[in-house]
Amino acid sequence: MQAAVLTEHEEPLEIQEVPEPEPDPDGAVVDVEACGVCRSDWHAWKGHGEWAGDAVPEGQTLGHEPAGTVTAVGENVERIEVGDRVVVPFSLGDGTCHQCRTGHSNVCPNGLALGFEPDAQGAFAEQVAVPEADYNLVELPEFLSPRDAAALGCRYMTAYNALVNRGQVTGGDWVAVHGCGGVGLSAVQIADALGARVIAVDVDEDALERATDLGAQLTVNPEEERVVKAIKIATDGGVDVSIDALGIAETCRNSVRCLAIRGDHVQVGLTTDEERGEVSLPTDRIAHMELSVHGSRGMPQTDYENLFELIEATELDPGALVTRELSLSDVSDRLAAMDDYSTAGVEVVTDF
Repeated sequence: MQAAVLTEHEEPLEIQEVPEPEPDPDGAVVDVEACGVCRSDWHAWKGHGEWAGDAVPEGQTLGHEPAGTVTAVGENVERIEVGDRVVVPFSLGDGTCHQCRTGHSNVCPNGLALGFEPDAQGAFAEQVAVPEADYNLVELPEFLSPRDAAALGCRYMTAYNALVNRGQVTGGDWVAVHGCGGVGLSAVQIADALGARVIAVDVDEDALERATDLGAQLTVNPEEERVVKAIKIATDGGVDVSIDALGIAETCRNSVRCLAIRGDHVQVGLTTDEERGEVSLPTDRIAHMELSVHGSRGMPQTDYENLFELIEATELDPGALVTRELSLSDVSDRLAAMDDYSTAGVEVVTDF
């Protein structure tokens, strides 16, 4: 089968003929019908993360936002069957540890990160193997196409987890979203569906216009006005929840500083070579205002049903975030375009 393989960091992915995967006794193989191209793939392609010991090795097949159809299952698999339409969470839990058993599979200490480590080859390929299929695979409702489900695969469900589980956003809350790429726009759309009042922050006017279309009530361009001051004035004191969806020092600090008293900052974006995993924050402000700082990584697979119900009940449209459909050979160019933020919304591979 064809797969896009990372042979050297920052060099084009190589389209190779690789062996088709076989399911392990508890696993399954999924025919990939769609897979999103995410900024996390860009981080992997760039070789980021060596400061934390998790740089993606060369020889890895990338891709962690797949949806498709189950084509084979292992002998111990009971719930999942050949022919099932599924989405594959990128955080693959073992299904047995304390975190998995208490609904936090996204931080399973024994888990695998799809597309980021040798034991979990990714989905920029015609097929992908999934361990612990009964636990990890999520069946798709009829109203979601594989393309739209791929748009859910990382950025959308990450935004949902950040807003609902970590930030605990409720109707009427002011929510600021710093960075309007795929995960930021997902956060805007979901926060609006939850009844929040959303402020979108980005230097790209096209991204801000898209955020407005998706439900942002206000927009702020840091190149035209001071972000924290503008947000504080607009909200009469600050927002209840603020999301850093980008991961650079400026957006992280602005996210904390624009909070109202007892507000919640949620860190979603990962840092680059400049920050190397560390950003200084206004610690005294955090203490004096009783601010809370949360991390957010993906979403537990047990929350997919809640996300599906929200989409169906509110007519949320993750497909509205898809700006481009790609072939496997296009992925390298689209990763390179992320160097200067030249991508918009969610781009999805649909031609393998």
